Amino acid sequence: MPRNERTPMTILFTVVLVDMLGLTLVIPFLTYFVQDLAAADGITDVGSRDFWVGVTIAIYSLAQFIFTPVLGSLSDRLGRRPILMFGLLSNSVFFVVFGLSSNLAMALTARFLAGAGNGSIAVTKAYIGDISEPEEIPARMGMIGAAFGLGFMFGPFIGGVLSDPADSIGGLFNTEFWRNYPYLLPCLFSSLMSLSAFLLALGRLPETLPEESRSRTAQSPLGTFLSTISGMATVLRIPKVSPLVIVNFLFLLGFTMMHGTFILFTSMPEDMGGLGWDEMDNGWVFAFIGLLGVLVQGFMIRPLSSRFRLSSMMITGTLICAIGIASIPYAPADASWLIFGSAAGLAIGNGLFSPTQSSLLTFETQSGGFELGMVMGAQEGSGALARIIGPLLSAYIWSETVQGTGLWTHHTCFRVAGVVLLFALILQLSISYRNPTAIPGAS
Repeated sequence: MPRNERTPMTILFTVVLVDMLGLTLVIPFLTYFVQDLAAADGITDVGSRDFWVGVTIAIYSLAQFIFTPVLGSLSDRLGRRPILMFGLLSNSVFFVVFGLSSNLAMALTARFLAGAGNGSIAVTKAYIGDISEPEEIPARMGMIGAAFGLGFMFGPFIGGVLSDPADSIGGLFNTEFWRNYPYLLPCLFSSLMSLSAFLLALGRLPETLPEESRSRTAQSPLGTFLSTISGMATVLRIPKVSPLVIVNFLFLLGFTMMHGTFILFTSMPEDMGGLGWDEMDNGWVFAFIGLLGVLVQGFMIRPLSSRFRLSSMMITGTLICAIGIASIPYAPADASWLIFGSAAGLAIGNGLFSPTQSSLLTFETQSGGFELGMVMGAQEGSGALARIIGPLLSAYIWSETVQGTGLWTHHTCFRVAGVVLLFALILQLSISYRNPTAIPGAS
């Protein structure tokens, strides 16, 4: 990689890592935090309480669904750099607000505003498209995927270690303040990470979209929102692009269905069919998922893309992920280590799918002469929609079936997620591509 391109890629890697740390850092304590806030608000029914966990996860993605296409379109008009920096600054503020939340309304507002300002993933992918040759895109998308994996590996672990510091750490943290705000410390950590990345980008991240290449359309925020929604509809009418966007939507829908229910299953008592795990047990399995994500996307995508068609890698990843997610609740409590096999399937599958799908979408967009920021914004917006529906759907299914029998048990939401991924697989088999799906010269 030329030296003048190393700094932007390093900063982009850092930006995505910070995003994923912030997103995944809440995993080990979110369920307990929401339960505490729900109890403070007078919500004590188990089903209702667990459903609010899904709502809290989904509200962040709801904001991204509304605002990410807007930010992607704005990056085509204003440049990539200011949008990336805005997202980092937004994270640094609203994670602190979330950690200080004393009721559900405050927590939901903080998560919504954090999601509204954070459209950096779409802009990051557009940035990579700006500075990369076609043969470089798979490896660079793989680097971004590796940042996802690192975030997924360290985020839950950090969140678990820093939660409730008055009891878990003690010393200076053994005060009434930290007992009143047991989940503020991991949020402060995430905020400081975002602020550090913001300062790094401020001094070192160059702009990649020249003035003459920018969209000249000037609209009000409402007009921009409406036009970007129209742009999403436009993207969904592009024959070579829309199937890939829909595939990504279905994949994320199935994948995010397990976000809210994975820990609900593993923490469920053994006599109810769960594993009886605590926060640290869950932290280890998520660290394992992140480690595999780093290995696949950081070290295997480049050599694999030189030997296999990207479309074949995408299909294989979808199948492996479907099997991994659907098999999660079948790990018995007396052999709970088997769940690491399911975790390996979803980690490897996602590791193969994400960079290859993004690469194929970039090729098809550039070959067709479409605005990359608009297309990536549409993809991230539809992905955010999947991340809204997935946790809500799984939370609803879980609350209705967790105490059921026969076909309708706590297994059901994982089965449904696997079926959704199979629909994504079937659609992939019907797609033809304008560009070659093996990358010449990749090594």
